[in-house]
Amino acid sequence: MQKIFFASFPSYFCINSIITVDEALPVREVENMYEDLTGEELCKRWNTDEQKGLTWKEAERRLLEQGENTLKKGKERTILDMIQEQLNDPMIFVLFMAASISLLLREFGDTGIILLVIFLNTTIGVIQEGRAKKAMEALKKMTAPEAVVKREGVYKKISASKIVCGDVVKLEAGDQIPADIRLLTCRGLETNESALTGESLPVRKETKRISKGSPMAEWKNMVFMLTEVRKGSAEGIVVATGMDTELGKIAHMINETKGEMTPLQKRLGELGKTLSVGAVGLCMVLFLLGIVQHRNILQMLLLSISLAVAAIPEGLPAVVTIVLALGVARMAKANTIIRKLPAVETLGSVGVICSDKTGTLTQNKMKVVKVYGNNKLLPVNQMRKREFPKLMEGFLLCNNSVLGKQEIGDSTELALLHMGKEMGYTREKMEERYPRVREIPFDSEKKYMITVHKDGNNETAYVKGACDYLLECCSFWWVDGVAVPMTQVHRMKIRMVMESMAREGLRVLALAFKQYVKEQTEKEIMRSLTFAGLAGMMDPPRPKVQQSVRRLKQAGVQVVMITGDYKDTAFAVARNIGIAESFDQCMTGMELDVMPEAVFEEKMKNIRVFARVTPAHKVKIVKRFRENGEIVAMTGDGVNDAPSLQAADIGIAMGANGTDVAKNAADMILTDDNFATIERAMEEGRGIYVNIKKSILFLLSSNFGEILTMFAAVLFSLPTPLKASHILWVNLITDSLPALALGVDKNDWKALMSQRPREPKEGIFAQGGWFCTIFYGLLIGSITLYAFFKGGQTYAFTVLGISQLFHAIGMRDREKSVFCMNHLENPFMIVAFFLGIGLQAAVTEIPWLVEVFQIHRLSLGEWWWLIKVSAIPLLAHELLLLQDFLMEIAYKNKKPS
Repeated sequence: MQKIFFASFPSYFCINSIITVDEALPVREVENMYEDLTGEELCKRWNTDEQKGLTWKEAERRLLEQGENTLKKGKERTILDMIQEQLNDPMIFVLFMAASISLLLREFGDTGIILLVIFLNTTIGVIQEGRAKKAMEALKKMTAPEAVVKREGVYKKISASKIVCGDVVKLEAGDQIPADIRLLTCRGLETNESALTGESLPVRKETKRISKGSPMAEWKNMVFMLTEVRKGSAEGIVVATGMDTELGKIAHMINETKGEMTPLQKRLGELGKTLSVGAVGLCMVLFLLGIVQHRNILQMLLLSISLAVAAIPEGLPAVVTIVLALGVARMAKANTIIRKLPAVETLGSVGVICSDKTGTLTQNKMKVVKVYGNNKLLPVNQMRKREFPKLMEGFLLCNNSVLGKQEIGDSTELALLHMGKEMGYTREKMEERYPRVREIPFDSEKKYMITVHKDGNNETAYVKGACDYLLECCSFWWVDGVAVPMTQVHRMKIRMVMESMAREGLRVLALAFKQYVKEQTEKEIMRSLTFAGLAGMMDPPRPKVQQSVRRLKQAGVQVVMITGDYKDTAFAVARNIGIAESFDQCMTGMELDVMPEAVFEEKMKNIRVFARVTPAHKVKIVKRFRENGEIVAMTGDGVNDAPSLQAADIGIAMGANGTDVAKNAADMILTDDNFATIERAMEEGRGIYVNIKKSILFLLSSNFGEILTMFAAVLFSLPTPLKASHILWVNLITDSLPALALGVDKNDWKALMSQRPREPKEGIFAQGGWFCTIFYGLLIGSITLYAFFKGGQTYAFTVLGISQLFHAIGMRDREKSVFCMNHLENPFMIVAFFLGIGLQAAVTEIPWLVEVFQIHRLSLGEWWWLIKVSAIPLLAHELLLLQDFLMEIAYKNKKPS
């Protein structure tokens, strides 16, 4: 499992210290934005020289002033801190109090059992807590170890931690960028910013000034720490290091996000406080009653201990943990790894899923979906083999990427090669026939590339690039194998096709060519080109995503897309997969920045797509949904997603292509990176909550029966019906087995997913929980007291234990008769029932256990009578259902026809 959690990011990264959630250090605000400065202004701002760089002395001075290019260290939690937190619980205080009084009264057996319960619960809690957040530790691995800087006019390779603002840094293909850098010179530079922005396409860089206020995604003259150089080379000035970089800001946001309890943890915490206060209150009332009745004070203390133990379901934490752990094991088989146990149940209550687009909803690889050539626009899946030969020939020849076991090159070029392969063409065979003579590489200003190929005794040039520019350079149009003169009508028609493809969110590439270009210059080649056609490509949706989005909507779950992509592209994908219906449901990060909070809160009810967003925007969106009372899940795979993954109620990271930072910030990981897997995980989460609720109500109704038994005995001046050891035995052994069986019960998945998510504030006792707890508690308490009158503590102890086994069978489904249940669906309940009876029999039949629990052995006749009395809760279950059935018939008969 560990191997799946941590993907193979370079281990040589060297941020040598971390910040933890407990003690986040503030980020120093960067006063100026550097994307809108000229090179001269930038050098003046940082008092540096583009030709010589900094002096070594000045660099050392700045290093002392600014600090190392690292993330700062904060305080880490120790094992002792975790243990202290686990013991700081009201239920634990009550148990400690009970153990102390037992020890004073020399009841060593009871003391040992109570302390064992405290030890087990604390150990389970610490083990869960020990899976500490490792997002910052993953960032530690992700900073370049060395960088080439210019100091005193000489290039020198130094440790990246020693870089300072104002350093002139040299970048080449394959380099990991060591800090945030404003580019001064740039030669065909492309960077991979997917880990930081979430978008898979390489970003072409330039040195032009960018207008102030532009979103980070449009800072083409900046490169950022953690990203890597894919192509080309550049030089630039370092403008931010360490915690002031964009990566540092993300690190700060990760640490600012405090870990919050899940809905289940909150409910259980409230329940624990209620039970603890109730236990102490009942003990005081019981003690006062004893004084009024002039009872022995020591006897009353023992009774108080028994009552306190009865009020607390000692087996509950273990049962909940085991049920969640079993859910984790089942989900692992369905491509879902749960890193934090409570996240299993949280999934079931999610009302909003905020999903990253690239790699989650889509396949994270470009694919050609439409082709326009020979005056025809066709979807690729409707094209015949060898269709559009000139267009295919050009797209494959004017291409520098390579298909094979390992695909190498630009994602758009790879998409063209895949299309050619499907149509029966290969670049290798094409180049054998038309060898490449020369190439004019892509330029971000001109937005095209040219390759020239030998064609017999002549040469043909193929030009691939942006449609707008190429169309203006074309004088002819290739139709039916003939170059016809290009008219304005033709241009308008081609533009209309291009615009329609763009509206569908497709990235459009044009191809033109020119024959007989031997010895022509670039400028000569670009005159009087022949237009061959267009290819429209996109990152297509993953299989089954549309189906999953539709089913989630039926289950009352709102799906929201959050992406760094352009608004038009994002909407096209969202409409295609059923997330959004109109363009009004889209909003950009810039719109979000200027929108008043009140307006944003109102608009959020209808917004389904957030485009061109930054990591800070993602956190803001998630927090706003949560403030509106929603339980929010967030999916992501990049470093930029880590803060929002932590801000959500449940963070979901991608396992195959996700970064370590995202995985360690998340609560669960999808090993297949497929959005459709979330739907299956939500089904499991809803089922787990239903089962945990069954277990809790079962345990609490049983405990209420114990409380009633003890309290009634004192109220009516009766002898003590149960010892503390009897109650602990029932709570830990007899009760826990059927509670676990209820926790793994099989549910009707279709019925669960046809319901809306439960309300976040819905308590454990909602939907009949109070009635179930009080009614069955009264019933179990009454039959236990009846057994006590008949045969003393042994009878009371036996009926209390076995009646709860019968009660568990009915708790499988409170709305279905036991005769209609498929008991083979839950073999664990069958085992728990008979094992429970066997263990209870052992207590009354094995001599040394009889002595420990201070009871007596039972005859076969006594056993038969006790089992019949113990079955009364199951009989009551059937009678309640019969009553509901008769009332329903009566209601139907009264309705007017």
